[in-house]
Amino acid sequence: MALPSLLHVRRRHADRASSATGSPAATKASPSRPVSDVDIKRSTRLRRAFVTLASLFYLLSFVFLVLVDIGNTHNKPVLRQIYFFKLDLADIVPLSVPNAGLINSIARTLGLHDFYQVGLWNFCEGYNDVGITHCSKPKDLYWFDPVRIILSELLAGATIALPTEVVTLLHILRLVSHLMFGFFLSATVLAFVLVFATPLALLSRWWSLPFALISLVALLLTLAGSAIGTAISLAFKYAAESRSDLNIHVYVGTRMFVFMWLATGFALFAFAVHAGLGCCCASRRDIRNGRRPVKGAATG
Repeated sequence: MALPSLLHVRRRHADRASSATGSPAATKASPSRPVSDVDIKRSTRLRRAFVTLASLFYLLSFVFLVLVDIGNTHNKPVLRQIYFFKLDLADIVPLSVPNAGLINSIARTLGLHDFYQVGLWNFCEGYNDVGITHCSKPKDLYWFDPVRIILSELLAGATIALPTEVVTLLHILRLVSHLMFGFFLSATVLAFVLVFATPLALLSRWWSLPFALISLVALLLTLAGSAIGTAISLAFKYAAESRSDLNIHVYVGTRMFVFMWLATGFALFAFAVHAGLGCCCASRRDIRNGRRPVKGAATG
C-alpha cells in the first residue's frame, strides 16, 4: 500500500530536519505554552531569595550606621554610651606630684570636667561621680579640639600642658574628622536607598551591574569611615597616654566600634550578593525571553 511508504518518507524528512538543527527539544525557541506569572515566580525563587537577603543586609547596615550617626548627640540612656573615645582628665596631675589631689580639685573648681567623650556631631562632658552634665549642640563637620574646649572652660589666664603629640595630631584631626563625617552620612543615605531599590535586580541581570557599583561605593564609604574612626581613637589614645608626666587616659568606645564594623560587614555581604546576581540566578527577563528554562514545566 502507498500509505506506509508516504509516512516513511515524511518521517525521514523530519529526521533530517531535526539532525540539521539539533534535537527536537533544542529547536524550541519558546515554551509550548505562554509563560505565566506563576512560572516566572517559581523560576525566579532563588534570585528573589538573594535579593531579599541583600535588602536585609542593607537594612542592618543602615540601622547600625544610624546608631553611629546619632551616638553621643544627647544625654540619653543609649546614646550616651555610643562614642568614639573618652578623654579622662579626672586626675590629670599624677599622684606622685606633691599636693596632686588639691591641684586636681582646683582644676575642677576652675571648670575642668573629669571627662570628655566624642561623637560624630558633638562632644559631651561630665564628672565621674555625677555623669554627663552637658552635651554640645550637634554641628555638621564637627571635629574635637580638646585644647580649645579645655581652655575655654578654665578661668582667664589659666593654661594646661597637653602632650606635644596631641597638639600635633590636631592639625590632622580636623581634616580626617570632616572626611569621616561625610563618609558616614553618605553611606547612611546609600544604604537607605538600596534597601528599597534592590528588588529591581529581580527584573533583569543587567540591573545587577549598576547596583553592584552603587553597592561597592556604599561599602567603600562605610569602610573608610570606620577605618578613620578607628584610627583617630587609637591614635588619640596613644598620643595622650604617651606622656608620663600627665595622668591622662583615653578609653575607646566599644559600642561605637562594634556598630561601625557591623555596618561595614553587612555592606560587604550585600555587595557580594549583588556581584553574584550579575551572573547567577535566572531573572524575570531571562524566563520571559526563554534564556533560562521554566522550572517545573512539562518537558514531554
